[in-house]
Amino acid sequence: MFLAFVPAAVAQTEGTLRQEGLVTMVTGSGLVVQLVLYLLIIFSVVSWGIIFYKARQVRIARQQSARFIEIFWDTKNLTTIHTASQELKQSPVAQVFRAGYQELVRSTRAKRQAGAGDAALTTELGGIENVERAMKRARNQEITNLERALTFLATTASATPFIGLFGTVWGIMQAFMGLSVTQSSSIQAVAPGIAEALIATATGLVAAIPAVIAYNHFARQIRVLSTDMENFSSEFLNIAERHFLK
Repeated sequence: MFLAFVPAAVAQTEGTLRQEGLVTMVTGSGLVVQLVLYLLIIFSVVSWGIIFYKARQVRIARQQSARFIEIFWDTKNLTTIHTASQELKQSPVAQVFRAGYQELVRSTRAKRQAGAGDAALTTELGGIENVERAMKRARNQEITNLERALTFLATTASATPFIGLFGTVWGIMQAFMGLSVTQSSSIQAVAPGIAEALIATATGLVAAIPAVIAYNHFARQIRVLSTDMENFSSEFLNIAERHFLK
């Protein structure tokens, strides 16, 4: 029974020693390397916060957009659809619809007020082009909102490996400069300094890899939502032109 616990105890001891060695390498590194490590940790923490925020935002946007499209095709009354869209504030498709609906109401009101005697005035006051411009403007605003903070993820993915590499190069330089003033020229003299320097590169990769994966994922999700908005705009414009703006 006692022998059964020996491997587990040895593994736990080795893990504790590795953790203590890692902490020692971080705290025992030079000032520049420590500053690099702290900067990389800040990049990593902020990027993870953005990842969680964007994951929630995109998930809700897709769920509410799917819900709105279902309501749109199940409901025949545009006023009822507009009322339902007000509750789906985080749906990009719903916001595009609201912009098109409001412009459609203004165009049809202007058409009725202008009367049938002045066709040129009616064309100037409204039309399908105005509705299309309003929906395109809303679509661009929603895409901009969805893409907010993705620039930081892209910056983290591209910059942190080089920041970590800078910390590594600086630490190796300091290790070899320290070797020149010591009497021993063996690898054991510079190994601790090199190991401390390589922590910077490892930290840079730890910050960069999740950022680049998340950026690519969110960019694809935003393209899907953009396609949904574009397809919905085409369908709504066809309905508006066929039934309201003949």
